[in-house]
Amino acid sequence: MKKSNAFTIISLGCSKNTVDSEVLSQQLHLNHYSVNWEKFEDASPNVIINTCGFIDDAKQESIDTILYFAKKKQLHEIERLYVIGCLSQRYKKELTAEIPEVDAFLGTNDLPVLLKLINADYYPQHIIERTLSTPSHYAYLKIAEGCNRNCSFCAIPLIRGQHKSKPLKQIVEEAKLLINKGVQEIILISQDVVFYGYDKTRKYQLIDLVKALLKLEGYKWLRLQYLHPKLFPLELLSIMKENPKLLPYIDIPVQHISDSVLNAMHRGISKKETLDLLSKIRKEIPNAVIRTTLLVGHPGETKQDFDELRTFVSDFQFDRLGVFTYSHEEGTPAGNLNDDVPNNIKSRRKNTLLKLQQEISLQKNKKRIGQVLEVVIDRVEESVSIGRSVYDSPEVDNEVIIENEQLNVGQFYNVEIIDAQEYDLFGKIM
Repeated sequence: MKKSNAFTIISLGCSKNTVDSEVLSQQLHLNHYSVNWEKFEDASPNVIINTCGFIDDAKQESIDTILYFAKKKQLHEIERLYVIGCLSQRYKKELTAEIPEVDAFLGTNDLPVLLKLINADYYPQHIIERTLSTPSHYAYLKIAEGCNRNCSFCAIPLIRGQHKSKPLKQIVEEAKLLINKGVQEIILISQDVVFYGYDKTRKYQLIDLVKALLKLEGYKWLRLQYLHPKLFPLELLSIMKENPKLLPYIDIPVQHISDSVLNAMHRGISKKETLDLLSKIRKEIPNAVIRTTLLVGHPGETKQDFDELRTFVSDFQFDRLGVFTYSHEEGTPAGNLNDDVPNNIKSRRKNTLLKLQQEISLQKNKKRIGQVLEVVIDRVEESVSIGRSVYDSPEVDNEVIIENEQLNVGQFYNVEIIDAQEYDLFGKIM
């Protein structure tokens, strides 16, 4: 069979995986290979799947995707199939035995190995360059790999290793490249952006990095994601008040509020410390949107613990909230505990919190009616333009829907909010 140089990349999981896939795509382009994204039905002859191995649902999605393309290879609908990323890193031996149709299972740091397998050159001098898979007006900027936290439920340190910060100058140069591509919204990501720099300098350098990025011209919004509440840098709040480019959007995953569960999770922060921090944020920046994630069903979580969490959600009224059920992961600290919360109770607790948050979100969104928000357009579907305000991150948060308008993707507009649903706002151009 004649080998083709056309590739389809399927990128699963988090935005950090998205960045890895975009770096891979650029390396393929430098080798004059053609690349397309997320084509399942009409995939190129060569397919690369970047997998997620974080929780059970993500693992299952990755496995289902691998099996889908393995079947295509059996039917000679594709020529070569490669699997990379977190799932492949963690379960390479088992996957190789179970799915022989895959040409190679590779880990999270095996980009040079993959390129060699497909007869492509590796260009390390171009490693900060990317071919964006997102709309061209926003991009994720990964500032570190791995994690030094020891959260009981999390397998990321097992998969990605210890926290490794990128050099500050390198991140600034990567940001410049993104701005030159026309990116208007830069979203800083890592497993824990608060920890940035400490592994290299024994000093937390997130503030230094933010200040350096804010000095750059040519883009409008800088958004931060995944700010661990432990050692949260309060100076960020002062910068947000002074510089509108740093968006008043605080993504702070508290995971739980019961002290007994927080201790079991190894979160390193107490209920009181969490409440004090959240109170300071609300006091300093009343208009800030606070997003969090919660985990229910951790080993040992009692009905009393969950009731405490539910009361906390009701009282604090988060602007954005995601809920996950505990997934028993071998090799993690909690993996040695008895997974003693039945799955049906985990699901019920998750749904209870989501329903509560749905009501909170609806009330908060209704308060936006009559306000004028600056909105960037992410996509246009027929006669409907869909965008986001400063208060919302791509894919996970609210959208602003503007009907009977075909606006320009990537452009910013002043939009008056005229109606609201639980997770959508409706507006008209001013």
